[in-house]
Amino acid sequence: MSRLPWGIQIGLIVLALGAILIALASVAGLYADLSLISPLLANLFLVLVLGLLLGAIALLVFPLWRWWQASQRKRAKRPPVAPTDKASAAQAVLAGVQQQVEQVQDEVTRQVLRDRSQAIGQDLEGRSLHMVVFGTGSAGKTSLVNGLIGRVGGQMAAPIGTTVDNQTYGLRLRGLQRRLQLTDTPGLAETGVMGTQREQQVRHLAAEADLLLFVVDNDLRQSEYAVARSLLEMGKRLVLVFNKIDLYPESDLATLLQQIQQRLADQIAPEDIVAIAAQPRPVRLNTGEWVTPEPMLEPLMQRLATILRNDGEDLIADNILLQSQRLSDETRQWLNQERRQRAEAIVDRYQWIGAGVIAATPLPGVDLVAAAAVNAKMIVDLGQVYGCDLDLESGKALALALVKTLAGLGVLKGAIELLSVALQTNVATFLVGRAVQGATAAYLTRIAGYSFITYFQQGQDWGDGGMTDVVQQQFQLHRRDRFMQAFVQDAIAHLDNVVASPADSPPDLS
Repeated sequence: MSRLPWGIQIGLIVLALGAILIALASVAGLYADLSLISPLLANLFLVLVLGLLLGAIALLVFPLWRWWQASQRKRAKRPPVAPTDKASAAQAVLAGVQQQVEQVQDEVTRQVLRDRSQAIGQDLEGRSLHMVVFGTGSAGKTSLVNGLIGRVGGQMAAPIGTTVDNQTYGLRLRGLQRRLQLTDTPGLAETGVMGTQREQQVRHLAAEADLLLFVVDNDLRQSEYAVARSLLEMGKRLVLVFNKIDLYPESDLATLLQQIQQRLADQIAPEDIVAIAAQPRPVRLNTGEWVTPEPMLEPLMQRLATILRNDGEDLIADNILLQSQRLSDETRQWLNQERRQRAEAIVDRYQWIGAGVIAATPLPGVDLVAAAAVNAKMIVDLGQVYGCDLDLESGKALALALVKTLAGLGVLKGAIELLSVALQTNVATFLVGRAVQGATAAYLTRIAGYSFITYFQQGQDWGDGGMTDVVQQQFQLHRRDRFMQAFVQDAIAHLDNVVASPADSPPDLS
């Protein structure tokens, strides 16, 4: 139902108020007449009229109040406006990453990540478009770079020959507001075997680039195909440049280009496979004179101009999105590492506090599971580390569910057997019975704590196997010989004083 215009609504309100005033005048006259007959009757009449008046006002005001509440709720729940272009999307993603960076607690790391996020934001505003040239050493990359610089107008002269290190040149393209940077890279090994450092360098250059040029001079070798696929899988725009077309008959060239298109049909558009001759071989004229033809770069120049003019801003935005995602992943790793350290410290504290209490006051087996294996407050504290606000009642519910799982899996019996043998072996004069209970309490609390760390790391989700699989996995991880030896040594250090003290004395395990 459409809403009436504001003018009509105001007019109706004025008419209603006028009618109310007329009604009040009539009521006043009737009240005066009734007062002459019976004051009691007049007062009852007045009460009735006032009640009707208040009801009428409520009927008038209530719909307006409900409408105002509904409009406020809609305004509060209004979803954020989706970015209409890639640049806006990149800015939105980067803003989210910057908020994520501020959650890192280590000041040095936070500042480093903050500086990187600010650098990415500055790149979005006005940096150059960056093209990087890849290819094997024999494909003619450097000749191509020299040809592009000669056509576009480079700030530096590129030497003809083999590139032994990354070389970057500044360019200008007519009709393009942003400057261009063109980087020539050392040739990829024709066997496809690269050192780890070289491979990392290639991936780093590709990650920082807005547009990739991959130069070949024949059908794709297996090594070239693998590198091209690897670069494409990074989500980068890639133009495949088929160089040295002057060496092939037209029929053979058409066949080669078709084969390459078929190999990369799922990731490169046909128009992004461009045939050129960056440094044509000399041709002998009928006069016997040798002449070097001009480089045939026009198809590539036209394609690059089209891409950079039409999609240049989107390429930069895509690059910013990719860099923001990489920074987000790195930040998330730092956050997970910090949260894990804090969570493990919480588990460590609770396991020894519970162990000391139970070692000082032994409990039956069932009570041992309920009281020592899981602490509801520990669960709440772990939830806070991972940004999950749980109240104590929710912690108790989760604790009870885990107690049932521990009991059902027979973890208590297995833990007592493991620790009994280990403690008897390591402690000759120890009160083994009470030590076993205290150490078992710590051990079960540890299994419970690490199970809940997994639960919170997965966004309050136990995974496909449920709580049972998580608990079994943690039990298996924490029953290995090397871990048990270290754990027993810690147990001895924490419980020795507790067991030696009177049973009614509170343990000092803070």
